[in-house]
Amino acid sequence: MFTNTMGNAMLLLLVPLLSLIMASSTPSTQALVQDFCVGDLARGDTPAGYPCKPEAAVTADDFSYRGLSATGPTIEPFNIALSSAFSPRFPGVNGLGISAAIVHFGPGGVVPLHSHPGGSELLFVVEGTLSAGFISSVTNKVYTQTLRKGDLMVFPQGLLHFQIATGAGAGGNDDNATAPAAVALSMYSSSNPGLQILDFALFANNLPSDVLSKVSVLDELQIKKLKSLFRGTG
Repeated sequence: MFTNTMGNAMLLLLVPLLSLIMASSTPSTQALVQDFCVGDLARGDTPAGYPCKPEAAVTADDFSYRGLSATGPTIEPFNIALSSAFSPRFPGVNGLGISAAIVHFGPGGVVPLHSHPGGSELLFVVEGTLSAGFISSVTNKVYTQTLRKGDLMVFPQGLLHFQIATGAGAGGNDDNATAPAAVALSMYSSSNPGLQILDFALFANNLPSDVLSKVSVLDELQIKKLKSLFRGTG
């Protein structure tokens, strides 16, 4: 009798719970079968991405992007140039879980320690030689590899990672001395994976130097020097 009563009570609890789960999953199921959701940038970004542009206003131009064909702005003092095709620049990838970027490395160019909180990265070396690696968040072990033209390396979501141009590459060719030392194409598992560069996070902020010294165990004078370099305050 007790078992039957408990079973009936559990059933009464489970039925509405299952109904709630099925009801809440309906919008996401519909989203999965939607062909596309070109981002309506004017309506602003949200944690779920940009709202969809009305399909009547979508054109073929929304699904192509030429921004990676030009070398992006140089990021100092790292001697690299970055061009990205994230959803804020290429709204056609909005909601599709993909995006890309290309980096041109000058001689000795460095992509400093950084993370993408929103997605994993797959790096393809187009030209040159790179030293690349990432740091485990569990053990702090560093996984590094020398990458050459045609090589791939994956960087798991959210982990700090880096790339350094180590060879002369195209930049060492006397016939084309202005060519980059290396070129790498990155692909991401998010339409907007985000980017946080450790140096800028530490030294381009307004956190007082004495506080930053305490939380980072760095010398305060060195912190002030780096804040000056990265245009931080405090």
